[in-house]
Amino acid sequence: MPILIAILIAAAAAVVFGAAGFVLGSFYNKKTSEAKIGSATEQAKKIVSDAINQAEAKKKEAILEAKDEIHKQRTETERELRERRTEVQRQERRIIQKEESLDKKTENLERKEETLNKKIKEAEERLVDVENLKREQFDKLERISGFSKEQAKELLLKSLESDLTHEKAVRIMDFTQKTKDEADSLAREIVATAIQRCAADHAAEATVSVVQLPNDEMKGRIIGREGRNIRTLETITGVDLIIDDTPEAITVSSFDPVRREIARLTLEKLMSDGRIHPAKIEEMYEKAKKEVEATIKQTGERAVVDAGVNGIHPEIVKLLGKLKYRTSFGQNVLNHSLEVSYLAGLMAAELGANVKTAKRAGLLHDIGKALDHEMDGSHIELGVEFAKKYKEGEQVVHAIHAHHGDVEAKTVVACLVQAADAISAARPGARRENVQNYIKRLEKLEEIAKSFDGVDNSFAIQAGREIRIMVKPEKISDDRMTLLAREVAQKIEQELEYPGQIKVNLIRESRAVGYAK
Repeated sequence: MPILIAILIAAAAAVVFGAAGFVLGSFYNKKTSEAKIGSATEQAKKIVSDAINQAEAKKKEAILEAKDEIHKQRTETERELRERRTEVQRQERRIIQKEESLDKKTENLERKEETLNKKIKEAEERLVDVENLKREQFDKLERISGFSKEQAKELLLKSLESDLTHEKAVRIMDFTQKTKDEADSLAREIVATAIQRCAADHAAEATVSVVQLPNDEMKGRIIGREGRNIRTLETITGVDLIIDDTPEAITVSSFDPVRREIARLTLEKLMSDGRIHPAKIEEMYEKAKKEVEATIKQTGERAVVDAGVNGIHPEIVKLLGKLKYRTSFGQNVLNHSLEVSYLAGLMAAELGANVKTAKRAGLLHDIGKALDHEMDGSHIELGVEFAKKYKEGEQVVHAIHAHHGDVEAKTVVACLVQAADAISAARPGARRENVQNYIKRLEKLEEIAKSFDGVDNSFAIQAGREIRIMVKPEKISDDRMTLLAREVAQKIEQELEYPGQIKVNLIRESRAVGYAK
């Protein structure tokens, strides 16, 4: 329609202009004007006719497109309605099926609940019958035997007491023997190893070092800005630095004695140099580490020379040097090892045994203590492992394995090392224990043994490493001895604190005396 209006306006404009041209041209040439007017009129009519035809064509085309679009939308709407109707029907069918399934399940549950209630009721009735029957049987048994329940129980226990004692003793002996046959060792000194590593009385002595400072200002420099210096020190050295209110002192704490010594030297070098920052800390740590490694090597070589042994692998020499920084109950392990080596050599010379092997085994018997801070296992297991690794002789390896009784000593050298180790470690004063406490411990040990019924006398021997108990044969049988030894050992563990282990040795002797006249 807008196109038709435009065409009509254009035609009207053309007519107006044509008429104006006619009026003006009448002054010049009437015939020419008439011809032009006629031509313009025909042209205007043609334009109007063409515009009308085009408008009609576009109108028809628009109507057809609208009809197609309406038909398309109607078809799409009908399809969607069919799909939705189908989906609704499908959902209805599913809901109906679920309702039917739920109805069936509800019926089944009701039937099962009813059956279960019946069974529970029957079980309760039977339980009542059983209790009544049990009560009747007990009453009948009491009437027949003439004993009450408690009296019969007491009589039975008394009659079985001796049999049970014998059975317990046999079972304990069988179990002990089976354990000895299947395991490398029954006793691995678990308690002793734990005490050595974290003894409360000597923890400060064994796990910390104190570094003296020139002034309290040095503490701030060691801590550094926002703690970067102390964090670097702890990370690199692997120790804990304790900075408290103690004037002009820092405590270095670590269970690894070598790390603690390296950290101590690093701090001293940093204070001497005066420049404390992360790069300098790393530099001084490497220098201190090399110095400690050199000291360890020199100490190990000197210990080998002092002991008078030769041909030891360089790695074992380094481990010997590490023992300089290891303490056990306040006793320096390297000095202890040298002392054991001397004692074992002297005793071997007296007995005519191999002196060199005895001194070598004595020197290396605690070599595992240089590793037990770094690796899992007791110092005995680690010592045996490294002695085998570096091709030590069988007698030396066996002496290391047997020096605490983990396995039976089968050679003279092993027995000598056991004795020398006991003498060095357990003598009064060796492990920072004064004579009064030592005597009190022995007296307490004998007192515990005498507190048991049937004990005639007791004697603490081998510096408290063994307690010998004389029992009365008329009160303590052979079967009862096994149980008594176990009870004494348990009471000693509960009431005493001691290094290593204590052997409980019971002796039962029957004598018959006759006189000929």
